[in-house]
Amino acid sequence: MFSFKEYTQEIFATIILLLVLITLRMVVAKLIRRFAATSHLLEHRTNLVIKYINILMNILVAISLIVIWGVDTKDIFITVSSIATVIGVAMFAQWSILSNITSGMILFFSFPFRIGDTIKIHDKDFPIEAEIEDINTFHVSLRTKEGEKIIFPNNLLLQKGISIMPSHYEEKEFFD
Repeated sequence: MFSFKEYTQEIFATIILLLVLITLRMVVAKLIRRFAATSHLLEHRTNLVIKYINILMNILVAISLIVIWGVDTKDIFITVSSIATVIGVAMFAQWSILSNITSGMILFFSFPFRIGDTIKIHDKDFPIEAEIEDINTFHVSLRTKEGEKIIFPNNLLLQKGISIMPSHYEEKEFFD
């Protein structure tokens, strides 16, 4: 029969862990929103980053709960390695999806261009000059001066040289 006295430490640790998770989720969301506000980033991109970080925190909490409730660590490692192997094999063909998601996170936090900027992508075979319409999880939507819509993968933006074009060109006269 189940007795609360037998599992007092586990119950207490579980409650503390869940409270820490809730607090961390709120603090992290607030910090990311503050960063997004100061960087003038779009709300849906901010929510996407918060969602990814919440998924990571939930996975870590699930692993912690398994350890708290006394599942043998040897069994955990066997299970996790089996799952990782299956996912690794399944995702090997999908590495570009993970690469684009990671690149989307990097673009969110560190790249200097924003929606509305005109960029020039330096590609010797297919150079592109276009305005950024949207930055999504997997790709960036671009619109050329001719009205052509281009969907460009995030991971390629990190691999190619990019120039941010000024919003207006000033004609300057140079003297010797």
